[in-house]
Amino acid sequence: MYRLLRPLLFLLPPEAAHGLANAWLRVGPSRPPAHHSSLRQAVFGLEFPNPLGLAAGMDKGQVLAPAWFAMGFGWVEIGTITPRPQPGNPRPRLFRLPAHLALINRMGFNNAGTEEVARRLGRLGPRPGPICVNIGRNKDTPNERAAEDYVAAARALAPHADLLALNVSSPNTPGLRALQAELDTLVRSVISALPRPVPVLVKLSPDEPDDRLIQMALSAAAAGAAGIIATNTTVDRTAVEGDPRAAEQGGLSGAPLRDRAQHVCKLLYRQVKIPIVAVGGIGSAADAYARIRAGASLIQLYSALVYEGPGLPRRIARGLADLLRKDGLTLQQAIGRDTR
Repeated sequence: MYRLLRPLLFLLPPEAAHGLANAWLRVGPSRPPAHHSSLRQAVFGLEFPNPLGLAAGMDKGQVLAPAWFAMGFGWVEIGTITPRPQPGNPRPRLFRLPAHLALINRMGFNNAGTEEVARRLGRLGPRPGPICVNIGRNKDTPNERAAEDYVAAARALAPHADLLALNVSSPNTPGLRALQAELDTLVRSVISALPRPVPVLVKLSPDEPDDRLIQMALSAAAAGAAGIIATNTTVDRTAVEGDPRAAEQGGLSGAPLRDRAQHVCKLLYRQVKIPIVAVGGIGSAADAYARIRAGASLIQLYSALVYEGPGLPRRIARGLADLLRKDGLTLQQAIGRDTR
């Protein structure tokens, strides 16, 4: 059905199509499917019915979690959420690159702010899987006061979140990536301010050199981070050179990011002792399985959902269970198998 509808949706500007999809999700099915028992696992002290999560950026605080779980996701990341509401960057700010199964976005953390998002989260009923909330600083907050924004957001949202993710790697908020140099201080500030214990993850950029990524991941882990999300979008356009949209400013996501994100996952799995959440270019069960074998305990997708539609999470979960069974492995046995 989605393959028939997609050409019509793609006639709309990407953000308009996104809004239409959100409207459908508000009234769509909300009962999660039965999950494959072989995909269940505990990570960060939480139970995940399957490792496939919705990456940050798709649900920017609308909190459509029941619909995401009904699609077959085992967990959901909401955000990025900032302490104060902000409109984000001027439109247009989201672009499709269909020839590359990719997106470029420069959304700029458009969201309703922590107070409203906390209210929406508080209205949710029972959750079939964990909810992670991704937090960042407001655009007009200088970096020397960024920790205040992260602390304020964490305090407001931690009572309603199973996990928190610190976004210090989006290319669409000026100066934000510079905060990756201060991860130890930032992570400690957030953890010490939490009203209750919540695992804190740190999302890193794929555009840093390998040695720098290792240094940042080790610094975050030493400061108490529970896990690393690898990776955010990229500003590198090598893989889409020549595309009419390649010159658009913003972060590139989707299939062109696959190889770099896979490499970073394997690199960090070898270096840090905390779980890796893999995101970037995952669009099939084979992609998901490869990322798990590279060291990911959990995986996420976003761009592929735009191109493949709402049936994708169930297809990936079903295919992942089949691949594990074919190789005679449990999920835990598969994690990092290709790095050993």
